[in-house]
Amino acid sequence: MKYLLPTFIVLPVLEMYLLIEIGSFIGALNTIGLVLLTALIGLALIKQQGFNTLISARSKLLKAEIPAEELITGFFIAIGGALLLTPGFITDFFGFFCLIPFLRKYLLNLLNLTFLKFSDFSQNKRQIEEPIEGKYKRNK
Repeated sequence: MKYLLPTFIVLPVLEMYLLIEIGSFIGALNTIGLVLLTALIGLALIKQQGFNTLISARSKLLKAEIPAEELITGFFIAIGGALLLTPGFITDFFGFFCLIPFLRKYLLNLLNLTFLKFSDFSQNKRQIEEPIEGKYKRNK
């Protein structure tokens, strides 16, 4: 939380500086075109990755398994999409990092998300065939 405010102050300044430098090197219209191109590529990746994640989560739910990895993947797809739609090259870099599957897996391993190691429901089901008999006493 303590890094959130400096990030919102420093990141736009760095983005503007980088956009100005790249614009002076390749031209303003080319820079704008490059920013729009990354946004369009990002939209295509969001659509493709989102549908794949949704299908995978649905198949896990039908098997009575917890779609934990798919939920985390969906979160990273949403973050990556927001970063790619934000104009700038630094945010585009982090957005692509969240949207490309093998980079996203690397990021998940880097963050060491151990809660993805859920056991599935189907292995933990116990079938009780006979009722359990016993005595009970009600305390008043």
